Amino acid sequence: MPTSAGSTADSTVPGDGASGHDDAHPSYLSASKGVASWLFTVDHKRIGVMYLVCVLSFFLVGGLLALAFRLELSTAAPDLFTASTYNRLFTLHGAIMVFLVLVPSIPATLGNFVLPLMLGAKDVAFPRLNLLSFHIYVLGALFLIYTLVSGGVETGWTFYAPYSSTTDSSVVSALLGAFILGFSSILTGLNFIVTIHKMRAPGLTWRKLPLFVWAAYATSMIQVLATPVIAITLFLLVFERTMGIGIFDPALGGDPVLFQHFFWFYSHPVVYVMILPAFGVMSETITINSRKHIFGYNAIAASSIAIAGLGFMVWGHHMFVSGQSELAGTIFSLITFAVAVPTAIKVFSWVATMYKGSIQLNTVMLYSLSFLFIFSIGGLTGLFLGTLAIDVHMHDTYFVVAHFHYVMMGGTLIGFITGLHHWWPKMTGRMFPELPGKIGCALVFLGFNLTFFPQFVAGARGMPRRYHEYAPEFQIWQFWSTVGSFVLAAGLFLIAGYLLWSLKRGARAPRNPWHGMSLEWQTESPPIEHNFDHQVICTHGPYDFEEIDYSKA
Repeated sequence: MPTSAGSTADSTVPGDGASGHDDAHPSYLSASKGVASWLFTVDHKRIGVMYLVCVLSFFLVGGLLALAFRLELSTAAPDLFTASTYNRLFTLHGAIMVFLVLVPSIPATLGNFVLPLMLGAKDVAFPRLNLLSFHIYVLGALFLIYTLVSGGVETGWTFYAPYSSTTDSSVVSALLGAFILGFSSILTGLNFIVTIHKMRAPGLTWRKLPLFVWAAYATSMIQVLATPVIAITLFLLVFERTMGIGIFDPALGGDPVLFQHFFWFYSHPVVYVMILPAFGVMSETITINSRKHIFGYNAIAASSIAIAGLGFMVWGHHMFVSGQSELAGTIFSLITFAVAVPTAIKVFSWVATMYKGSIQLNTVMLYSLSFLFIFSIGGLTGLFLGTLAIDVHMHDTYFVVAHFHYVMMGGTLIGFITGLHHWWPKMTGRMFPELPGKIGCALVFLGFNLTFFPQFVAGARGMPRRYHEYAPEFQIWQFWSTVGSFVLAAGLFLIAGYLLWSLKRGARAPRNPWHGMSLEWQTESPPIEHNFDHQVICTHGPYDFEEIDYSKA
């Protein structure tokens, strides 16, 4: 078990006593007061909480936009919005959810909070750079908010040229917002890489790192290497719009397919910026709630690095119908199949971990099982779209929309919700109520599948995406999709309700409510300002649950 220097390890569950702080060691929440103490803090925990508040706020905005255009799509006729308004709604929904919610959801929020704790460190390697990353995130968000109130943009969140070069909507402010947000992502990734290399506690070797840390490490590599590509691409598009320089617009001598190559060279790896941290969350929650050492630790760690590497080589599978050669399409298709191998290693390892484990069916574990079911559907349908002959027919249909949401929302956001519940007692010092938690999980699971599974059927039958008026034979599938979206929204609002309720009325959280073995469970709940009273020394791995005598817990 991890211990502090000069202390002895307890023979029972480590750190399971009630949490408390004396005046000499106040929690990070009470260390200093006032809005300015938060806005200019260099405490990684407070920065993580501020990211969390921002991400959840933008999630609310993006979700309400989705409900608005789902109401429009519940009937085949254009009832509520014009085509232009509909385009603006789904463009802003996509841009907000991708750039302001999905990309920072786990790395910037949960990662900022727990990664230094997992390493036994007092903070990240560059605390001031961490604060700068947050301020840059807020600045980029302000540009996207301005886009929202200035009439919107109707290009789709991908900003495809040449339409984005010629439309009169607020494209420049949206592009600048995404451009600025890229710097926040790069600086966060750089900070995490240095922190993992240089700030680990004595005894915490690479093979003792929690798998969430491995996932954060692979994610950070992608952020540092891929994000500059999209930043430069968006800036070139701004130059084209403002100065008339021909880069992507064929009317000016540019090449719109070049924009697609640049865009997807970043945007496919960024899929793994979103999903790899969710994989890391699953490795933690499934193991802890199975009371069993994780199966295939080395394979899971290596698969995170493999996914990060292979993710840079598959961008062309988004462009099977863009005129690339058959040879290029075949190569991209084969590499796409190859990415499925390290992903499958993770899924099979999680299932093997649960086999003969002492499974605790609490709220966190129910979300973990929901993730396994939903992400498996998303991953398997990705193989269909990675097949040349099938993708030609499925391209730009609702099948792609459903697949994207099963991976991104069903993977990233359910992984985020799982991690939020898992570390909520550590972050707030309060326990959330289990019964509402389980009801919320059921509503999210049912609502999500009712929303997006009918879209697989509609897409397979030929319904194109991004249409606000469509053929009547698809209405039944869109109607049930809209019903599901409101069930999903009910589940999410229930989650928000009981988590906010728990901040004041939830039971006091013990130091280690889930009986975890990684270092974040060895400090108070909520943690003290500098995380640990003494230098932490790691003597055991994060998943050595067999060494705990739970009968004495």
